[in-house]
Amino acid sequence: MTGPSILVFDIEPSSGATQDLLTILRESESLRGCLTRILSVKEVTDGRNDIERVLTDFHPDLVFLSVSPGANTIAAESVSRVHAHSPALPIILLGNTEDPDAMFALLKEGAMDFITAPFGAVDVIPRVRRLLKNAPASPVEKIVETIKVSLGLRHLVGQNQSFVAEISKIPVVAKCDATVLITGETGTGKELCARAIHYLSPRASRPFIPINCGAIPGELTENELFGHERGAYTSAESSQQGLIEEANCGTLFLDEIDCLSLLMQSKLLRFLQDKEYRRLGSTKTRRADVRIIAATNTDIEESVRQGRLRHDLYYRLHVIPLALIPLRQRTEDIPLLAQHFLSVYANAFKKPVTGISTAAMSKLALYTWPGNVRELQHVIERAVIMCEGPVLAENDITLSRFQESASHFSFQEGKARAISQFEQTYLKGLLITHRGNITRAAKAANKNRRAFWELIRKHRIDVTTFKQGQRSESF
Repeated sequence: MTGPSILVFDIEPSSGATQDLLTILRESESLRGCLTRILSVKEVTDGRNDIERVLTDFHPDLVFLSVSPGANTIAAESVSRVHAHSPALPIILLGNTEDPDAMFALLKEGAMDFITAPFGAVDVIPRVRRLLKNAPASPVEKIVETIKVSLGLRHLVGQNQSFVAEISKIPVVAKCDATVLITGETGTGKELCARAIHYLSPRASRPFIPINCGAIPGELTENELFGHERGAYTSAESSQQGLIEEANCGTLFLDEIDCLSLLMQSKLLRFLQDKEYRRLGSTKTRRADVRIIAATNTDIEESVRQGRLRHDLYYRLHVIPLALIPLRQRTEDIPLLAQHFLSVYANAFKKPVTGISTAAMSKLALYTWPGNVRELQHVIERAVIMCEGPVLAENDITLSRFQESASHFSFQEGKARAISQFEQTYLKGLLITHRGNITRAAKAANKNRRAFWELIRKHRIDVTTFKQGQRSESF
């Protein structure tokens, strides 16, 4: 009996990637009998409908598309035409590109997943089996998927353009198995993003295991990740599985990845390449199908330059980057976030608190939030607990007096930075309070309207984002 059919469009035949793929498919016991056809994209781009004709004649169950640096236009056109012809047909990208944005653009065109070179059977076979097993979604399944998207992203609230641009990648990223590197300051929501990616992915029914690499003593990290056998060390009275084994078929979230020792980075890299590991004290090699999502609150490229993070591990992790901006750069989202947390904690504590006073909102808007969204969440939680009326008042809001040290600046530079930051925060706070009404905001600042406008232009503030009645979006 003939197995499923796989079609491979090869943009760069000289790379040898498709021949390696063919060898893997033919040697796989689980895909024995699979019918595979390799066709150079150059052979099917002479006529406008050639790709469509090949798809119609061959009736593939899965399409591979090899990509290479410099051929992104051809790849995008090919993915678009395959997807337009057969929207339910899974497409896997295959190849080597140093441009994550180009790969993400291809995913948006309709590709389901991608595999970067060098690759082996451990990278190919699980993806092929998973995609061939998934039939086109029924109307009911599509409704369920819509609900999943809503649930997966409901805690990611905001309408700032930069924030929305990053969060909108999550549903696209979730459907593939590539590693993701999330960067952002402490409290910006990196773990929330990782959880959203997991729960919107085909792995949603399997474990999501978070681990803070900076909170584990260096000598215990290997045991924590890989586990140990009985007798591996003095107090090892029984064998124990590690977090990688516990996360099998699911997702492992490695926060503060740059805190791992270089030795552990080397062992993690080996696992990422081969999906193989050994427990401490064991000679047996084990395998695990785990998606890795990593995160850091530092400048990751600077960590690589200073030698705290291995170059090769960085490139393995930096397949799909997500960069979360701090709350001080998205102050227009403070009212949305504050109201969201107010609803959450009013419901949790059974308190009839329904709103936030203008004075309290101004206080929130004028604060710089060194702890980002997490700090705002805790401030609102505390305010709801202490509030005795239906509306949060200014004195219900207790803020930290923490201030970032500016000792590494010259006096003049530090003064200029402080003034600029104050002006931006002050202006945005007034615009939030007065819902984008320039006349009222200028009057509250005791400045004439023209001078107020000049300050807005100076700091390139988009007033329309503060206007009353603008549609809010939750991500």
